[in-house]
Amino acid sequence: MEDRPVSDRDLTALTATEAAAEIARNVISAEDYMQACLDRIAALDDKIHAFVHLDRDHALKQARERDAHKAEGKPLGILHGIPVGIKDIFDTADYPTECGAAPMAGRRPQVDSAAVRKLRDAGAVIIGKTVTTECAYFHPGKTRNPHDVTRTPGGSSSGSAAAVAAAMVPLAIGSQTNGSMIRPAAFCGVFGMKPTHGLISRAGALPLSRALDHVGAFARSLDDLALILDALVGHDPEDPDTKSYAPLDFRAGLAEPPPIPPIYAFVRTPVWDKADADARSGIEDIAKDLGAREIDMPDHYREAWDAQRAIMAADMAYNLGPLVDKGGDISRQLQDFIAEGRKVTAVAYQAALRDARRYRAAMTEIFEQYADAIITLSARGIAPTGTATGDPAFCSFWTLTGLPALNLPILQGENNLPIGVQLVGAQGRDARLLRTARAMLTALG
Repeated sequence: MEDRPVSDRDLTALTATEAAAEIARNVISAEDYMQACLDRIAALDDKIHAFVHLDRDHALKQARERDAHKAEGKPLGILHGIPVGIKDIFDTADYPTECGAAPMAGRRPQVDSAAVRKLRDAGAVIIGKTVTTECAYFHPGKTRNPHDVTRTPGGSSSGSAAAVAAAMVPLAIGSQTNGSMIRPAAFCGVFGMKPTHGLISRAGALPLSRALDHVGAFARSLDDLALILDALVGHDPEDPDTKSYAPLDFRAGLAEPPPIPPIYAFVRTPVWDKADADARSGIEDIAKDLGAREIDMPDHYREAWDAQRAIMAADMAYNLGPLVDKGGDISRQLQDFIAEGRKVTAVAYQAALRDARRYRAAMTEIFEQYADAIITLSARGIAPTGTATGDPAFCSFWTLTGLPALNLPILQGENNLPIGVQLVGAQGRDARLLRTARAMLTALG
């Protein structure tokens, strides 16, 4: 290797984009970068508990294989040598996939999920599996918030968000069916994106709700989000909801400034009264600084939260009911929600799906007439103390409508703890949303 621009202990400070470039230039090796990440995990994870399955020898073996691949002059993928944490609901052929559920302990898939396969194809190294709440619902895992271990990291993608926030890994993937990407990104103070519904394949991931499940990513920069999304996005016949969108080049789109300054809409949503005072005042100041147009949702939009719950409950009863029926150590939270889902009638379920389409159409009109992106809160405020993963209410509407949403870690509350700002874009305009986010951060200085 050539002389390193940073010391070994500082390798984990590199973003994925920076590290991939240094590995490609032969300045650092994939093995050295992996070793730095593993050393940081060893130093911190006894308190944070971001990982549930981690094999140091296997991780280093994969990194050495990436170095050998490069030494042979073979083409490099865009994530060559980059360690990625995988939420433990995504099947991995080389690690258990237990979904945070006691009855699934010891489960060993034979093949990778589609998302993991795409990451490997792009040259990434699967470092290990990150903690999820039980079956990606509310019952918490053991992960704690890196900023304050007395607080929750959010859920259900708890370990993925915490691992990125603590610089154990530069990238991680997660999922969202209600608020499971955006909320932990907000609480842990990292960038997190829930793309448009159907943009990334969910094949080989634990299904909760076909109508609501999204695959997303965590990173410490917008550039890194663009990098991993370029690796993950694409049509997959194994997931019937993936769309045949025109190819999206997130990195190229992010590099281009908007042709004109973006126009923002500020939407409080009907759950605004749940927000903490410092979160409300902080985002109102941002909206004012950006000259955002305030748009109020009609009162009847309150029903959207009931629609999201009905769809999620019914679909989870269908997908997870058999697991619960087998008995064993299943939380009362999950048992009760499955029971609730079984009471949702077919008529109510179809009405909720219809309402989701109507709300999505209404949001499309807002984007066409008023704004490039919507500004709202990611969560009610800072991460709460205790083990409960927090209220997903500020994410529910955007998950129901399937719109792309992005957490920006740009506010702080009590004790300098992170408060997330959520930026929402038009359906299928994910690359444009990232570009708008960069323009927004630039405008705010």
